[in-house]
Amino acid sequence: MSKSMTAFGRARRTSPDGARDITVEIKSVNSRYFDCSVKLPRSLSHLEEKVKSYLSEKGVSRGKIEVFVTLDVIADRETSVRLDVGAAKSYISALFALRDEFGLKDDISVMTVAQNRDLFKVCRAEEDADRDWKDLLTALAPAADAFLEARRREGEALMADIVSKLEGLRSVTAKIKELSERNIAEYPEKLTERIRQLLDGFDIEIAEQRILTEAAIFADRASIDEELVRLSSHFDAFEETARDDAPIGRKLDFMLQEINRETNTIGSKSGDLEIAKLVVDVKAELEKIREQIQNIE
Repeated sequence: MSKSMTAFGRARRTSPDGARDITVEIKSVNSRYFDCSVKLPRSLSHLEEKVKSYLSEKGVSRGKIEVFVTLDVIADRETSVRLDVGAAKSYISALFALRDEFGLKDDISVMTVAQNRDLFKVCRAEEDADRDWKDLLTALAPAADAFLEARRREGEALMADIVSKLEGLRSVTAKIKELSERNIAEYPEKLTERIRQLLDGFDIEIAEQRILTEAAIFADRASIDEELVRLSSHFDAFEETARDDAPIGRKLDFMLQEINRETNTIGSKSGDLEIAKLVVDVKAELEKIREQIQNIE
């Protein structure tokens, strides 16, 4: 099953404890290799490699992939405020000393002391990589599923069009074969007629054996049977590979090069104008297929 390297997937989920709202977007374009960049909020930055590994394990092997993660904190987790008792005692003692030393009005109260924020410590839960990963996975998993499904759908559509084009090329090559065989079969008669025209008015007998020899030389030089057989074999291998579940883009690209090489040989061996036009049509169609293959993983 072919997969496209151009796709997009998005999901937004809330973490299991309701403390975080996470959005994940995944998009990709074609690339020769697996090139993945992950943009995470600072609190989740330690999960970058896990995200890359996750996509790789899901079967993504080629493409320039970009993952964007946004995080909205709905509620603080395990945040507590603790009093620095030692500092508070020292601070209050200093206030009493200030009162007694200068005869100040005694308005020391809880709210007065609480204005000194240095007496309090805000304690947050230590970073929990496992919990963070589980939170991220709640949005990453469905986003990846949507992304992979988009790759599959696009890949199937691309391959269906490529196979359709390939069937068209089979028809064109069948026409080329028909024209080539006709040209070779008609060559002796055409050569004889041409010689008759050249020798018209001269009392010279045409050597039939010589005509047959020239016809045999022409048939050997102009024959494209081997190229057509190899071309048909390449078409078969191409269609068989297209049904493979493994990444096939590079393999198809190589096969297309072989098909193009045989097509060029056919064009160079045949001097027929009709065949030359058909070869141009084939090469134009092969270029369209090549462009599509660039998006196949």
